[in-house]
Amino acid sequence: MAKAIGDEKILSYNDLVLRRSDLDILSGPYFLNDRLIEFYFSYLSSCHSSEDILLVPPSIAFWIKECPDTASLKDFLEPLHLSNRKLILFPINDNDDASIAEGGSHWSLLAFEKSANAFVHHDSSSGNMNQWHAKKVYKVVCQYVSSNASYVECSSTPKQVNGYDCGVYVIAFARAICSWYMNTASKDSKKLWFTDLLQITPSVVSDLRNEVLVLIRSLMTVP
Repeated sequence: MAKAIGDEKILSYNDLVLRRSDLDILSGPYFLNDRLIEFYFSYLSSCHSSEDILLVPPSIAFWIKECPDTASLKDFLEPLHLSNRKLILFPINDNDDASIAEGGSHWSLLAFEKSANAFVHHDSSSGNMNQWHAKKVYKVVCQYVSSNASYVECSSTPKQVNGYDCGVYVIAFARAICSWYMNTASKDSKKLWFTDLLQITPSVVSDLRNEVLVLIRSLMTVP
């Protein structure tokens, strides 16, 4: 019975379906799943409706990283129009087994900014746990955006203080970076959004977890 309740569909948002169990994840101190990150990325895309920005769903980012046939990726990535984007955000998961859906135990964010011609990796773990996974995505995607783009492991990335908020940090980073892109008239290709991310504290992350929960509940009431 409990499983049936958890599987109950509570919201259809764009092409995504959220379930009762997703609310439980947000309500407690739990690791965010793919659906919740995809939901918030889709929500951010709706808030920042610019063809310049692409927020890649977790399932697509994972397939880019783990696709066994790199030759087939060209057709797979073509609809994303990566070469035309000025800002691309990839959620990175440490799952390396393509047969396991929603596996892994850590999230981070890889961002490509075209004017800087750089991929920047933001990992909220103290040991940059996902560096290897982020570099895999960087190496695959480079040829589709800029073959000479650099890779930067951002040392000033805010760090989590527990073992479960990495996914919330990812959506916090994504929100701050999108806001920086849309609201900063004169963009410094060296400093980028780094100062903006310093405002992301554990209390901000805790508040954001609740904000997403409130957002989903509000959308559930929309006829």
